[in-house]
Amino acid sequence: MWCIPKVDGTYVARMEDVLDLYAEPADPQRPVVCFDETPTQLIGEVRQPILARPGQPERYDYEYKRNGTANLFMFLDAHQPWRQVKVTEQRTAQDFAACMRDLTDIHYPDADLIRVVQDNLSTHTAGALYDTFPAPEAHRILQRLEFHYTPKHASWLNMAEIEISVLHGQCLHRRIGERDVLIAEIEAWEHQRNASGARVHWRFTTDKARDKLARAEQDHAL
Repeated sequence: MWCIPKVDGTYVARMEDVLDLYAEPADPQRPVVCFDETPTQLIGEVRQPILARPGQPERYDYEYKRNGTANLFMFLDAHQPWRQVKVTEQRTAQDFAACMRDLTDIHYPDADLIRVVQDNLSTHTAGALYDTFPAPEAHRILQRLEFHYTPKHASWLNMAEIEISVLHGQCLHRRIGERDVLIAEIEAWEHQRNASGARVHWRFTTDKARDKLARAEQDHAL
């Protein structure tokens, strides 16, 4: 259910900006990439699980041990069946800057301009690149990026948030205690999703958003 927070001109402008990007046809020279991040716990076993056998699922002991946390950066192409997850120890401005350089230099080296849809986290800024790289390098990367922000309290407009939910449901729903195992499991999930052509099929359009906002305003006026 869509819960509408306080709506003003900035909210509507940012919402329509993102929805218009999603409505565009795919353009390899100007890809739209949704970007988000999420922490995950590394949960190890205290005792060896009992392996599954016919008629009996794998069984785990209720005790577990915490092995720290990791951060997952999700890249998702809004128009193509491609996603990439980068596992890091933290989610600092430097980590964000490194992700943006990956976008320009590794993932989309031939694109003219990469439109990045992201939330309003304080590290998600052009300044993060200047704080991380020498000015000429930061400038070089930013020349090929264009940031588009979801409205505050409306991160659900970011397709990457949906893909993170899929990742949790299909890959991270069990205990993974070691960082290298986490990376291997996510890479296998990522490869399968990309190879199968899986995409987020977005149906919430600008026209539907305007209609919903208009009806919400009428309800508030009653």
